[in-house]
Amino acid sequence: MKKKIISAGHICLDITPVFSGDRTYSRISELLEPGKLIHMGAADVHTGGSVANTGLGLKVLGADVKLMGKVGDDAFGKMVQQIAQQHGAGGLIVDPTVSTSYSVVLAVPGIDRIFLHNPGANDTFCNADIPEEDLEDAALFHFGYPSLMKSMYEKNGEELIAIFKRIKEKGIATSLDLAAIDPESEAGKADWQSILEQVLPYVDFFVPSFDELCFILDRPKFDALRETGDDITTHLDLEKDVKPLADRLMAMGCKVVLIKCGTAGMYYQTAEKSVIGTIGSRLELDTELWAGKNGIQPIFKAEKVLSGTGAGDTSIAAFLTAVVQGESPQMCTALAAAEGSCCVTAYDALSGLKPLDELKSRIEAGWDTARQN
Repeated sequence: MKKKIISAGHICLDITPVFSGDRTYSRISELLEPGKLIHMGAADVHTGGSVANTGLGLKVLGADVKLMGKVGDDAFGKMVQQIAQQHGAGGLIVDPTVSTSYSVVLAVPGIDRIFLHNPGANDTFCNADIPEEDLEDAALFHFGYPSLMKSMYEKNGEELIAIFKRIKEKGIATSLDLAAIDPESEAGKADWQSILEQVLPYVDFFVPSFDELCFILDRPKFDALRETGDDITTHLDLEKDVKPLADRLMAMGCKVVLIKCGTAGMYYQTAEKSVIGTIGSRLELDTELWAGKNGIQPIFKAEKVLSGTGAGDTSIAAFLTAVVQGESPQMCTALAAAEGSCCVTAYDALSGLKPLDELKSRIEAGWDTARQN
């Protein structure tokens, strides 16, 4: 019997205008100028956010998934529900008093994605939106993007902490992902280090990206990297730049850390056996297999690169699917990197995904790894 996974948190509609032609850009200023007309291809419209990308990614990969996200009773909300239903997933909350969240994703060739985002219904998601009956047979609870959900970071993360404490007390394994934080937004002014210090003791798997983590734990370094104008992960040394952040997270109470570092790869680290043993009992994790591990996973060479939309989220879907299937932390991380490399071959988050057994075969056959700048 498959272990049930709940994918909760942020959900939206992603609208991605497709750039035509073969030109690539090094800076956004080469493209966007006042009064300039830019000819585009057809827009690619898909669901976005953690609940859609990670949740539906889990579904595509064969996991037993329950979605928990909130949409409005509007045109965008109906589109989100229809897409979820097409993948055989349900559970979305419809609130007629709010609008559905959306993002306009600018996937400019040669430049990291830019998001124009309206949080909409996500701002009102709360602990009370998680039905008690849906937790009865869950083995793993994944929550994504609290940094884009007002109720999760206001009052110093009180609601987020309450959710994870409640879930953890039921013996359900917990997983948490973040999203990029706009420094000028209300979320950017929240004390995220304090929030993490309070919530991470209830988090078993913490799976943020380097830029999100650096913003929270080392703001001077984050600002310095941003000033270069390059992708913040372009010149990372995972041992020198990333491992110290992982060590700090472990000290805050996290059990397993997976840090996504873009073209630099991924870094994973796990706690000692006694701490790993506190991971939600319903997951039935092999503590010997998971205790005291760390390592660097390079990215795998992609067949083509169309868009990075959803690559981080779907890599998490692969990681969590592999976890519930009993794989080692090394293989879970390798499969996460492999799925991310498949994801970028399509404009949306799901079309490029491949079954984990196929990816595992390619990895074991010597799939090329390469830092792709």
